Amino acid sequence: MARRPTDPRAAAEAAFKAATAKPAERMKETPVVPGVKEMVSLRIDRDVLEHFQEDGPGWQERINAALRAAAGL
Repeated sequence: MARRPTDPRAAAEAAFKAATAKPAERMKETPVVPGVKEMVSLRIDRDVLEHFQEDGPGWQERINAALRAAAGL
């Protein structure tokens, strides 16, 4: 027969923590390959998007170049 814990509050807190804690996530170690692009979703104001799309195809590359310049890369 199981014994009652000496401190019921501590036992309850431990049980709650065990039930609600997220398991530690391991970070993916993705190798950095030069020149490989990654797909992302990004929200941009309509007027900014229209500015880059005015010159036609290649607007994604123009946005990428502007972001690189702004980041100092």
